[in-house]
Amino acid sequence: MLKEFKEFIMRGNVLDLAVGVIIGGAFGKIVGSLVNDIIMPAIGLLMGGVNFSELTIAEVIKYGAFIQTIVDFLIVAFVIFLIIKSANSMKKAPAPADPTTKECPHCISTISIKATRCPNCTSELNA
Repeated sequence: MLKEFKEFIMRGNVLDLAVGVIIGGAFGKIVGSLVNDIIMPAIGLLMGGVNFSELTIAEVIKYGAFIQTIVDFLIVAFVIFLIIKSANSMKKAPAPADPTTKECPHCISTISIKATRCPNCTSELNA
């Protein structure tokens, strides 16, 4: 059961979904901070110092909180990158596909592996 769970988790679409949810949540924090700490205080100052969240006067723009949110996002994104990189290194490499072509020994052109005669030089090929 543990092996099946590991195979389920290691499937690409499950990892992609997890990354999307985590990165989406972290990016949502950036947008929220941009609106709450930068845009709304600026609009409040332009409208005579109105603080819409508390309806007080002269709210300052919190650009430090916005920068901190961006740094938090970058840290989360880097950690997710490291997790996905290690998960991808644990995946087994797919087996190489069987060849479908070969070279004609007479004219060195590429032909189907099933061919018994070269379509370019018409030489008979050994099976």
